[in-house]
Amino acid sequence: MNEMNEKILTAAQMAACDQHTIEVIGIPSLVLMERAALKTAEVIQEHADGHKILVVCGTGNNGGDGLAVTRLLYLAGYDVTAVLLGDPDKASAQTKTQLKIVNYYEIPVFDKLPNLAEFTMIVDAIFGIGLSRPITGELAQVITQLNDAQAEKFAVDMPSGIHADTGDILGVAFKADITVTMAYKKVGQTENDGITYAGEVLPVDIGVYQE
Repeated sequence: MNEMNEKILTAAQMAACDQHTIEVIGIPSLVLMERAALKTAEVIQEHADGHKILVVCGTGNNGGDGLAVTRLLYLAGYDVTAVLLGDPDKASAQTKTQLKIVNYYEIPVFDKLPNLAEFTMIVDAIFGIGLSRPITGELAQVITQLNDAQAEKFAVDMPSGIHADTGDILGVAFKADITVTMAYKKVGQTENDGITYAGEVLPVDIGVYQE
Protein backbone atom coordinates (compact mmCIF):
# COMPACT_ATOMS: atom_id res chain seq x y z
CA MET A 1 0.00 0.00 0.00
CA ASN A 2 1.45 3.38 -0.91
CA GLU A 3 1.68 6.45 1.31
CA MET A 4 -1.31 8.11 -0.32
CA ASN A 5 -3.56 5.23 0.68
CA GLU A 6 -2.07 4.88 4.17
CA LYS A 7 -2.34 8.44 5.45
CA ILE A 8 -5.58 9.87 6.79
CA LEU A 9 -5.63 13.64 7.32
CA THR A 10 -7.79 16.24 9.02
CA ALA A 11 -9.04 19.24 7.07
CA ALA A 12 -6.38 21.43 8.71
CA GLN A 13 -3.60 19.01 7.80
CA MET A 14 -4.80 18.89 4.20
CA ALA A 15 -4.96 22.69 4.06
CA ALA A 16 -1.38 22.79 5.33
CA CYS A 17 -0.35 20.41 2.55
CA ASP A 18 -1.99 22.67 -0.03
CA GLN A 19 -0.34 25.76 1.45
CA HIS A 20 3.09 24.11 1.50
CA THR A 21 2.73 22.93 -2.09
CA ILE A 22 1.59 26.34 -3.35
CA GLU A 23 3.73 28.72 -1.28
CA VAL A 24 6.92 26.73 -0.63
CA ILE A 25 7.21 24.38 -3.57
CA GLY A 26 5.67 26.92 -5.94
CA ILE A 27 3.00 24.91 -7.75
CA PRO A 28 0.16 27.36 -8.55
CA SER A 29 -3.26 26.67 -7.08
CA LEU A 30 -4.90 26.55 -10.51
CA VAL A 31 -2.42 23.86 -11.54
CA LEU A 32 -3.46 21.79 -8.51
CA MET A 33 -7.12 22.34 -9.37
CA GLU A 34 -6.52 21.19 -12.93
CA ARG A 35 -4.72 18.08 -11.70
CA ALA A 36 -7.56 17.36 -9.26
CA ALA A 37 -10.06 17.67 -12.09
CA LEU A 38 -8.00 15.48 -14.43
CA LYS A 39 -7.69 12.69 -11.87
CA THR A 40 -11.38 12.94 -10.92
CA ALA A 41 -12.45 12.89 -14.55
CA GLU A 42 -10.30 9.81 -15.15
CA VAL A 43 -12.11 7.92 -12.40
CA ILE A 44 -15.53 9.04 -13.60
CA GLN A 45 -14.74 8.02 -17.18
CA GLU A 46 -14.16 4.47 -15.99
CA HIS A 47 -17.89 4.37 -15.18
CA ALA A 48 -19.39 6.98 -17.52
CA ASP A 49 -19.99 5.19 -20.82
CA GLY A 50 -23.63 5.56 -21.82
CA HIS A 51 -24.43 7.86 -18.90
CA LYS A 52 -25.99 11.30 -18.96
CA ILE A 53 -23.98 13.17 -16.34
CA LEU A 54 -24.94 16.07 -14.07
CA VAL A 55 -22.20 17.88 -12.13
CA VAL A 56 -23.58 19.98 -9.26
CA CYS A 57 -21.17 22.72 -8.19
CA GLY A 58 -20.95 25.23 -5.37
CA THR A 59 -19.19 28.59 -5.54
CA GLY A 60 -16.14 27.57 -3.51
CA ASN A 61 -13.07 25.78 -4.82
CA ASN A 62 -14.83 22.41 -4.71
CA GLY A 63 -17.22 23.87 -7.27
CA GLY A 64 -14.24 24.98 -9.32
CA ASP A 65 -13.06 21.37 -9.34
CA GLY A 66 -16.52 20.37 -10.52
CA LEU A 67 -16.60 22.90 -13.36
CA ALA A 68 -13.18 21.74 -14.53
CA VAL A 69 -14.36 18.11 -14.40
CA THR A 70 -17.39 19.14 -16.46
CA ARG A 71 -15.15 20.69 -19.11
CA LEU A 72 -12.85 17.68 -19.29
CA LEU A 73 -15.76 15.26 -19.65
CA TYR A 74 -17.42 17.47 -22.26
CA LEU A 75 -14.24 17.74 -24.34
CA ALA A 76 -13.83 13.96 -24.09
CA GLY A 77 -17.25 13.55 -25.71
CA TYR A 78 -19.43 12.72 -22.72
CA ASP A 79 -23.01 13.96 -22.30
CA VAL A 80 -22.50 16.30 -19.35
CA THR A 81 -24.31 19.28 -17.86
CA ALA A 82 -23.32 21.49 -14.94
CA VAL A 83 -25.28 23.32 -12.28
CA LEU A 84 -23.73 26.21 -10.34
CA LEU A 85 -25.56 26.85 -7.08
CA GLY A 86 -25.18 30.30 -5.56
CA ASP A 87 -24.14 33.72 -6.80
CA PRO A 88 -21.32 33.42 -9.37
CA ASP A 89 -20.19 36.96 -8.48
CA LYS A 90 -19.38 35.65 -4.99
CA ALA A 91 -17.52 32.58 -6.22
CA SER A 92 -13.88 31.98 -5.34
CA ALA A 93 -11.32 33.37 -7.77
CA GLN A 94 -10.45 29.91 -9.07
CA THR A 95 -14.08 28.99 -9.57
CA LYS A 96 -14.67 32.22 -11.50
CA THR A 97 -11.77 31.24 -13.75
CA GLN A 98 -13.20 27.77 -14.31
CA LEU A 99 -16.62 29.24 -15.07
CA LYS A 100 -15.07 31.56 -17.65
CA ILE A 101 -13.43 28.58 -19.35
CA VAL A 102 -16.65 26.53 -19.30
CA ASN A 103 -18.55 29.45 -20.80
CA TYR A 104 -15.95 29.74 -23.57
CA TYR A 105 -16.74 26.19 -24.64
CA GLU A 106 -20.49 26.94 -24.41
CA ILE A 107 -21.05 24.06 -21.99
CA PRO A 108 -24.54 24.26 -20.43
CA VAL A 109 -24.47 25.61 -16.85
CA PHE A 110 -27.79 25.93 -15.04
CA ASP A 111 -28.46 27.93 -11.89
CA LYS A 112 -30.89 25.37 -10.49
CA LEU A 113 -31.43 21.64 -10.75
CA PRO A 114 -32.85 20.39 -14.05
CA ASN A 115 -35.11 17.33 -14.19
CA LEU A 116 -33.02 14.75 -12.36
CA ALA A 117 -34.88 11.88 -14.01
CA GLU A 118 -32.97 12.71 -17.21
CA PHE A 119 -29.59 11.92 -15.62
CA THR A 120 -28.04 8.58 -14.78
CA MET A 121 -24.90 9.88 -13.06
CA ILE A 122 -24.57 12.73 -10.54
CA VAL A 123 -21.32 14.32 -9.42
CA ASP A 124 -21.37 16.29 -6.17
CA ALA A 125 -18.99 19.27 -6.10
CA ILE A 126 -21.00 21.57 -3.83
CA PHE A 127 -18.89 21.68 -0.65
CA GLY A 128 -15.39 20.43 0.03
CA ILE A 129 -13.53 19.57 3.22
CA GLY A 130 -13.85 23.05 4.75
CA LEU A 131 -17.55 22.83 5.60
CA SER A 132 -18.20 23.20 9.34
CA ARG A 133 -21.76 24.51 9.56
CA PRO A 134 -25.04 22.66 9.01
CA ILE A 135 -26.53 22.77 5.51
CA THR A 136 -30.01 24.29 5.59
CA GLY A 137 -32.63 25.84 3.33
CA GLU A 138 -32.51 25.43 -0.42
CA LEU A 139 -29.14 23.69 -0.43
CA ALA A 140 -30.45 21.08 1.98
CA GLN A 141 -33.39 20.51 -0.34
CA VAL A 142 -31.02 20.17 -3.30
CA ILE A 143 -28.95 17.50 -1.58
CA THR A 144 -32.08 15.61 -0.56
CA GLN A 145 -33.26 15.65 -4.18
CA LEU A 146 -29.87 14.42 -5.38
CA ASN A 147 -29.95 11.57 -2.88
CA ASP A 148 -33.43 10.57 -4.04
CA ALA A 149 -32.40 10.46 -7.70
CA GLN A 150 -31.95 7.07 -9.35
CA ALA A 151 -28.40 7.62 -10.53
CA GLU A 152 -24.84 6.54 -9.87
CA LYS A 153 -23.32 9.08 -7.50
CA PHE A 154 -19.80 10.47 -7.20
CA ALA A 155 -18.42 13.02 -4.74
CA VAL A 156 -15.46 15.30 -5.43
CA ASP A 157 -13.04 15.18 -2.46
CA MET A 158 -15.73 14.90 0.26
CA PRO A 159 -19.48 14.24 0.12
CA SER A 160 -21.17 17.58 0.74
CA GLY A 161 -22.45 17.74 4.29
CA ILE A 162 -20.00 15.32 5.88
CA HIS A 163 -17.67 16.91 8.44
CA ALA A 164 -14.13 16.25 7.24
CA ASP A 165 -12.80 15.63 10.75
CA THR A 166 -15.60 13.68 12.42
CA GLY A 167 -17.68 11.99 9.73
CA ASP A 168 -20.80 13.57 11.24
CA ILE A 169 -23.67 14.75 9.02
CA LEU A 170 -23.99 18.54 9.03
CA GLY A 171 -27.76 18.77 8.68
CA VAL A 172 -27.94 16.73 5.48
CA ALA A 173 -25.29 15.04 3.35
CA PHE A 174 -24.80 13.72 -0.15
CA LYS A 175 -24.60 9.93 -0.23
CA ALA A 176 -21.95 8.87 -2.74
CA ASP A 177 -21.18 5.52 -4.27
CA ILE A 178 -17.61 6.66 -4.91
CA THR A 179 -15.65 9.59 -3.46
CA VAL A 180 -12.59 10.74 -5.36
CA THR A 181 -10.51 12.45 -2.68
CA MET A 182 -7.44 14.60 -3.23
CA ALA A 183 -4.03 13.29 -2.17
CA TYR A 184 -5.03 11.53 1.06
CA LYS A 185 -8.11 10.10 2.73
CA LYS A 186 -9.76 12.39 5.25
CA VAL A 187 -10.67 11.40 8.81
CA GLY A 188 -14.35 12.06 8.16
CA GLN A 189 -14.41 9.43 5.42
CA THR A 190 -13.37 6.76 7.90
CA GLU A 191 -15.58 7.53 10.90
CA ASN A 192 -19.27 7.64 11.83
CA ASP A 193 -21.73 8.39 8.99
CA GLY A 194 -18.86 9.39 6.75
CA ILE A 195 -18.06 5.72 6.17
CA THR A 196 -21.44 5.08 4.59
CA TYR A 197 -21.86 8.40 2.84
CA ALA A 198 -18.43 8.44 1.21
CA GLY A 199 -18.87 4.98 -0.28
CA GLU A 200 -15.68 3.72 -1.90
CA VAL A 201 -12.96 6.28 -1.24
CA LEU A 202 -10.30 6.65 -3.94
CA PRO A 203 -7.35 8.94 -3.13
CA VAL A 204 -5.73 10.42 -6.26
CA ASP A 205 -2.30 11.97 -6.64
CA ILE A 206 -2.60 15.64 -7.61
CA GLY A 207 0.94 16.70 -6.72
CA VAL A 208 0.25 17.90 -3.18
CA TYR A 209 3.02 17.23 -0.67
CA GLN A 210 3.42 17.48 3.07
CA GLU A 211 6.18 19.61 4.58
